[in-house]
Amino acid sequence: MQQPDLSHARWRKSSLSGSGPSCVEVAFVDDAVAVRDTKDREGGTIVFHRDEWSAFVGDIKSGGFDDLA
Repeated sequence: MQQPDLSHARWRKSSLSGSGPSCVEVAFVDDAVAVRDTKDREGGTIVFHRDEWSAFVGDIKSGGFDDLA
């Protein structure tokens, strides 16, 4: 996937994160979802296709990662 232009991305952090530093932010840009670390916003961004992101979130909601803790 080609890197989307993130210069005007609207980054969001989960409201469940509170004000703590251990969070990630996401931005939805075109057909992509960008993810970055709130502690190091300039340190890089991981970009997923929206279908990949939807599958990931679906796995989380269905408990697909519960046994990894």
